[in-house]
Amino acid sequence: MPPPITLPVPVTMSAHASTTAIDVANCIAHGFEDYHHGFAAITRRARERFQTCDWAGARNDAVERIELYDVCVSRCREQLQQLLGPETPERALWRQVKQGFEQRIAGRIDSELYKTFYNTLTRRLFRTHGVDDGIEFMALDIEPSDAITHPVARHVYAISESRPADAFSRLLADFAFDVPYRHQLRCAAAIAVRLQDDLAHWGAYPVRAIELLQTVFYRERRAYLVGRVFGEHRFSPCVIALVNDGDGIRVEAVLSRRRDVAHLFGVSRSYFQADLPTVADAVVFLRSILPGKPVDEIYTVLGRAKQGKTERYRTFFSHFQQHDNERLVHADGTPGMVMAVFTLPSYPLVFKLIRDRFAWPKTMSRQDVEEKYALVFNLDRIGRLLDAQPYRHLRFPVSRFAPELLDELLSQCSRSVSREGDDVVISLCYVQRRFRPLNLYLREQGAEAAHAAALDYAQAIRDMACNNIFPGDMLLKNFGVSRHGRAVFYDYDELCLVTECNFRAWPAPRSEEEAMASEPWFHVAANDVFPERFPLFMGLPAPLLALVREQHAELFDPAWWQALQAGFSRGQFPDTPPYPRALRLA
Repeated sequence: MPPPITLPVPVTMSAHASTTAIDVANCIAHGFEDYHHGFAAITRRARERFQTCDWAGARNDAVERIELYDVCVSRCREQLQQLLGPETPERALWRQVKQGFEQRIAGRIDSELYKTFYNTLTRRLFRTHGVDDGIEFMALDIEPSDAITHPVARHVYAISESRPADAFSRLLADFAFDVPYRHQLRCAAAIAVRLQDDLAHWGAYPVRAIELLQTVFYRERRAYLVGRVFGEHRFSPCVIALVNDGDGIRVEAVLSRRRDVAHLFGVSRSYFQADLPTVADAVVFLRSILPGKPVDEIYTVLGRAKQGKTERYRTFFSHFQQHDNERLVHADGTPGMVMAVFTLPSYPLVFKLIRDRFAWPKTMSRQDVEEKYALVFNLDRIGRLLDAQPYRHLRFPVSRFAPELLDELLSQCSRSVSREGDDVVISLCYVQRRFRPLNLYLREQGAEAAHAAALDYAQAIRDMACNNIFPGDMLLKNFGVSRHGRAVFYDYDELCLVTECNFRAWPAPRSEEEAMASEPWFHVAANDVFPERFPLFMGLPAPLLALVREQHAELFDPAWWQALQAGFSRGQFPDTPPYPRALRLA
């Protein structure tokens, strides 16, 4: 069953309610439109950042845009309080507001984004726990974006069998920048060759047409032309990646496999900067090339994180209602000292709650943990940090919990969990996509898959380090493996910036007593890190550890980490491409 609904108490309407309701509805609609325009203004900067190689500015824009939503909600809330007074508004009035607001936004392609903004305001004004369908839009009733038939704006190119590169040359001309392409004809020819090679199994002349969204997608140091490529009887996603080396733009890669495009739009990556006039129609198009990706993840990776949360809530609780005999249980993996984690076995999400007390040697506070998760929300996650969305005041029926899980949550997470009659109310939890814990994955897989996962685990640590992220706790249980075998980090209670650490060499013992000591014989500060000792904390089996040390020796060298810190101090961040070297064009 979905969370129970709190029905409003009937209140007698005042004479001026209708006029006030219209004013309130207009105020909220203007509040969302202010946010939408601000979102677009920040997003449009991405083109100039790309053209001028202003990567630091692009990072700042990403954070500013994430923070914009709460800024606009707070501003609109202040305006509502000026309109209605400081007291909580009448519920009867607010029912009229909801009706007027729905009429005002009817027929808009992005009406669901308006509703989510409206719900955010009502929940903060009324301090709603669970769901109140009298004054807010029910997430379960929100119309899925798949029902939208409005075609998103796109360019379409027919591909000649005799001169396929001509179409790609026209394509690049249509996506012109103030900075010219380097060797535009060579880039066009390289795109044609790559697609012909990748799609050769479609036939002798596999590529008949290509269509691309008119909006360019930007993230980190790259621009992307996103669309699909057509054969005679089938189609495939197509993403053309552009880079600016400082002396011109060139095509770096062409992605035509769903797996590679899914990685690009993955939940472990930062959000795209894409100046879409409307969002929902673009989501429908992206679903056509990524049919296995949940709609909430597509909204989120487009920077519409709040709408992503709404869609995730809607789809999860719809599933939860349909599978009413299934219970919430502990998630697979080693229990954490900081977080309690549960899941619904048939649905790929986990719910993470902060424990009331942390076992030794954990020394952080609850506030520290919340700040770590907030930090990750704003970081460039470069495909290695799993997005974690905070949810507040969720309600679940008591009967849907496994008894042992419910006992643990009520006794060990009492600051986040309470029981109200037949309901369990969770004041704060973090929701993530469920990945297979790496320690379990390595035990379950054959030698080849285990070797690949161990090396990708080391590469994940390296990728994070090159983006000024230090995981802190490198134990295998804190990493997960996607269905495509990619390692990601998802436990953030000890995460920090590389620049906050003091990387040191482990001192050589001066005597036999020092060599045999179970504790360091020298002073160790709180931020001291000894890369040579990482093998003790990784937990890799000996053969896999030897493989990692052979291919990623730099991770165990303090000088490598110190060199990274020196580069960061000069504003230099190594490039981390979001696809393997094999996909890059010559």
